[in-house]
Amino acid sequence: MEDGLIAGLRLPSPVVEIDDDRLRAAGVRVLLKRDDLIHPEVPGNKWRKLKYNVATARELGFETLLTFGGAYSNHIRATAAMGSYCGFGTIGVIRGEEHLPLNSSLRYAVSRGMRLMYVDRTTYRAKASDAVIDALRQEFGDFYLIPEGGSNADAVRGCAELPAELDSSVDVVFCAVGTGGTLAGVAAGMRPDQLVIGVPVLKGGAFLEGDIVGLQEQVYGARTGAWRLECDYHFGGYAKRTLELGEFIDDFEGRHGLRLDWVYEAKMMYALFEQVARNAFPRGTTIVALISGSGEVPEI
Repeated sequence: MEDGLIAGLRLPSPVVEIDDDRLRAAGVRVLLKRDDLIHPEVPGNKWRKLKYNVATARELGFETLLTFGGAYSNHIRATAAMGSYCGFGTIGVIRGEEHLPLNSSLRYAVSRGMRLMYVDRTTYRAKASDAVIDALRQEFGDFYLIPEGGSNADAVRGCAELPAELDSSVDVVFCAVGTGGTLAGVAAGMRPDQLVIGVPVLKGGAFLEGDIVGLQEQVYGARTGAWRLECDYHFGGYAKRTLELGEFIDDFEGRHGLRLDWVYEAKMMYALFEQVARNAFPRGTTIVALISGSGEVPEI
């Protein structure tokens, strides 16, 4: 798929260093990989995950994309935008009951032509089963299926391109982990002497290690790259936060002029600073933090 299919893409995304007294004291450099600036409607890892999925759907002759997500899903919004830009119909299967008026995320998706279908949580948990997929095909006809969060082999291939945009001096990359596709790809694209640290944003995220290995096996046949998960920075679970996390977000914005998304990037960045404070990295280490842009898209 040609990147130019979507107007206004900013590739490669900028890399900017932050100046922070805590980092200077530890002798560590931290650079932000601003993937959130790739595109206002398909930012960051959403673009990287979806680009090859869309290419595959087109090659196979599909006209409709179907995917899954919660009522505030960034992936749902991005799929709706990608489909609109690339000439696909889109269907979003939403966990839970319909609530009117629609929230800003779903209103945006509908404005981009996405059809919404709501399913109960029991059905949603079985969303990968043949029974649920067959029922969806009976309802909507044929479609190209993109999993929740967009994490599949094509997503891994897209995310594996990111390390080529980084300077060779980078030692460590931090990224937030939701479904694992970003980490699976980024780690595969790094050199063996470079480390990727994933920060799961949901409670009990250790199970994601198996999911990530499974994604890498689909593409590369085995676990690939040097990577690990830090699972103690979920702040209560997915889409949950604490006063401590809120204070960290406010402090980071005051120091660096960037408001971190509290569902993903703030937890990842908190983990990074906490690890630096524990002297987890030797002096002279260069760290990249991936800012993927999980916040709200603009109202239209």
